[in-house]
Amino acid sequence: MKKLCFFLFLFVGLGNQIIAQMPNDHVYMAKKDICAAVIYSNTSWNQYWENTLFRDNQNLGTVSTQSYMLMAAYGLKDNTNLIASIPYVQTNASAGNLLGQKGIQDAGIWVKQKVQISKGLNSQFVGGITVPVSNYVSEFMPLSIGNKATDLQVRGMLTYQIPNTKFYTNALVGYHLRGVSKLDRDSYLNGITMINTATADVPDAMEASFKVGYLKWDNQVELYVDHFACVSGDNMRRNDMPFPTNKTMMTSVGIYGKYQPKNIGVNARIQHVLQGVNTAQMTTYSVGLLYQFTLLK
Repeated sequence: MKKLCFFLFLFVGLGNQIIAQMPNDHVYMAKKDICAAVIYSNTSWNQYWENTLFRDNQNLGTVSTQSYMLMAAYGLKDNTNLIASIPYVQTNASAGNLLGQKGIQDAGIWVKQKVQISKGLNSQFVGGITVPVSNYVSEFMPLSIGNKATDLQVRGMLTYQIPNTKFYTNALVGYHLRGVSKLDRDSYLNGITMINTATADVPDAMEASFKVGYLKWDNQVELYVDHFACVSGDNMRRNDMPFPTNKTMMTSVGIYGKYQPKNIGVNARIQHVLQGVNTAQMTTYSVGLLYQFTLLK
């Protein structure tokens, strides 16, 4: 972690508008500004929904996932941003004999465009892709580090800035067009049907969120509700492991905060899954270190 943090301080330059941004928010970097970040996240759970049955599993205990993500955002124009990321992920179970996995997961790149509709009302359009960059085992769930499938993403957002205030609302809808996952086996069960192939179709998914927040040049606080649901797929079988073909659904709530008075800043997030299908009741804590500078000519 110390090496990753040190990476940020190798950059030199002068920042303009000190705001970090993500592929699913309405914040933009000014032209030629770059914001580099390293973000640490910890997700844990000990109960999950097996299809719709809410249960625990004493053979797993508490499952935890730690990730270290490097991210950078660049202002191609004031209203057009390019974002890239790559995470390192490590999993662990507190009970049983299953060994945790670790490795570099999926690299991602996104383009984000803002269009002003009227005073205080803006629309944003985001297109991107994530691609597996290491040969991890996808079907070793719940301890695999990812689905090992290409994910094409499109998102649309509307943001309304309440007049004469720093408060805003933001609504988002998105679609994930996901590819096939290469398996470490020659066949698998889809429901009660045996599929004789070494690849599995990862279901496409839709996402939606609603946010209310406060954004000033040096700080931000945001409350949000997220919903994610696959549009197809199968259900987990009784007392079986999850699988990349499962039809997952989850609704979660969270709070996000950022403080960045100068070039260097920090952000933090807490998110908890309230309801789901074929997924875990996860709680995620994350903290990030940000550094912004202007690309010199």
